[in-house]
Amino acid sequence: MQTATLPRKPRLAAIEYIRGISMMGVIGIHIGSQYIMNPAANIHLVALFETFTRFSVPIFFFISAFGLFYNLNINAPFDFVSFTKRRLKTVLIPYLAWSLLYLLHDGLLYGVGFPDPLHLLSVLFFGNAKYQLYFMVILLWFYLLMPLWIAIVRRLTLYRLGILLILQMAFDYWSSFDTAFNLYVYGLPDNSILKPFLMYRLNYWVLHYFFIFLLGGWLSVHSDKFMDFMKKHLHGLCCFFFFTLGGLMTYYYEKIYFDGYTALEAINTAHQLCPWGILYTMAASLFFFAIFTYQSYPKALNNLLHILGKHSYFAYLAHPLFITYIGLWLQNHGKLMTAPVVIAFYWATLILSILAAIICRKIGEAIPILNKLTIGVYPKK
Repeated sequence: MQTATLPRKPRLAAIEYIRGISMMGVIGIHIGSQYIMNPAANIHLVALFETFTRFSVPIFFFISAFGLFYNLNINAPFDFVSFTKRRLKTVLIPYLAWSLLYLLHDGLLYGVGFPDPLHLLSVLFFGNAKYQLYFMVILLWFYLLMPLWIAIVRRLTLYRLGILLILQMAFDYWSSFDTAFNLYVYGLPDNSILKPFLMYRLNYWVLHYFFIFLLGGWLSVHSDKFMDFMKKHLHGLCCFFFFTLGGLMTYYYEKIYFDGYTALEAINTAHQLCPWGILYTMAASLFFFAIFTYQSYPKALNNLLHILGKHSYFAYLAHPLFITYIGLWLQNHGKLMTAPVVIAFYWATLILSILAAIICRKIGEAIPILNKLTIGVYPKK
């Protein structure tokens, strides 16, 4: 009987390196959210933190799908039960552990207490225990729908991918910018059962990111051809990346200089779900994969990229703690959120998050429950 896995293919360092880059971008977005509260925030620095980094969340869906399909035989029976058990151990358990940690921590720090059971279920379903945890909820939904993705990838062609890209742009534009729909959502009474399901749709509707996930899966299935394509078209992929980055940045500046938007309004428009943002995500996924695969940078950076990638999961989950306490320290010492301060804020958060990840990973080798709960890593048998 055929199995759903193929003989192990060579390890791809690019996947690990992209995880690290993605984590750095997410921290940038969240630091930018602190900086933009300053009415005199530099709009160019805001663009760096909040617009340049917009590939960070969706690119992780790309590499997640690439990793899932890389050693999968899509034409063989799929063991959904075994697959789900593995993924629940690596994502669901850390998600629940970190959610409870943040609920307890914020309840004590801000004096709001712990939510009642019904509210707790709502918080956990939507990923609202902390602002970065919604990503894990969407990822879990992607895992639970894996048989569907396999069926679609089996039938994908380049032409059909193009159709899916158009459908993705149309759906995301409707969800993000359709006035009638959004007025309907915000007009629902607060006690409406439907309202939270629509208000927090970005937290669990996989349709917002289905194209980039399927693209990663399809390219993984055809990885040999993908490698050849990247090698032959490395210059073109670089041009595509900078062209789409320029398009997204132009859209951001257009909203500020021509439409009179504030910086906050501009970043809430020029984001990863607008048409330019979707193209930028696709371009960034191909660009970073090609750059890291064919070493178009100093090889001395590989050790640093390895450290960032290896510890990106913990750093992603833990960095709001460091943002909170560094922010409180700055506030208590009367430090204004100026450009130099926010740049130092970013690097301090990144470095402390990585150091905490390294320390906890080491402690977890002696106390395995720590790694199981925080990053879903289990001792090798």
